[in-house]
Formats: sequence, C-alpha cells, structure tokens
Amino acid sequence: MARATPAVPIGMREVCRRFERWRRSQKGKGRPLIPESLWVAAAELAREHGVFRTAQVLHLEYNKLKRRVQSPAAATLRRAPAPAFVELMAPAAMGGAECVIELEGPRGKMRIQWKGTAPPDLSGLSRALWGPA
Repeated sequence: MARATPAVPIGMREVCRRFERWRRSQKGKGRPLIPESLWVAAAELAREHGVFRTAQVLHLEYNKLKRRVQSPAAATLRRAPAPAFVELMAPAAMGGAECVIELEGPRGKMRIQWKGTAPPDLSGLSRALWGPA
C-alpha cells in the first residue's frame, strides 16, 4: 500500500519543492547525503511547524531532524535579521579645540574663551550682552 502524502502547509511549500528537485536530481545515485543547506532549511521549518510535521511532509527521518533542531551548531547557522539602522560614531578629536571670541556691544565687552569639543551657545550669550536691559 502506498504511503499517503500529507498536505503541505503554505510555509513549507518552497522547501518541499527544493527537496523534491534535489531528490529527482539524485535518481540512480544510491543514497547520497542531503546537502547542509536543505538540512538548515528543514530545521528552521521544524522550529516553526514542529519536528514531526516537518519530517512527515519533507520525508525525513524524525530523529535526524530532531537532532538538527536541538544542536547548538544549527542555532549558529540561522541568519540574524539585517539591521534597519546602523549608527556610525566619528572618532573623538585628539586634544581639545580652542577658540577665543571677543564681542563688543553698547552695554560692554565680552570675551569667550572656549576649550573642548562642544561649542557654547554663542547666540544666547550675545543676546544676553546686546539684548534690552
């Protein structure tokens, strides 16, 4: 009696087709080993759909697939999602910048001596010097 083929869930269809293509290309070659890329894809599906269901749909040996899912090496083969944003930080300037600004207004003189990387609020300081009393 022929083995009944279970219905293939939508999420498994592409990997199932990959297995079918690979198996068709191996006809008459004995029992070749399943490529690592197919095992990785099967293990990822098994994490989502369960080991039994995945082994049944992909016609894999349950215990081999279960070992692949549980192995730490399989976890490192999973790809991390690409970051959506990467912030690049400029290296800190060597030594502090130095600047001297002298302002003269109707209410007096102001000398600003600035050392460091963050500039002072010059517009606020100048408004304080020249603004109404």
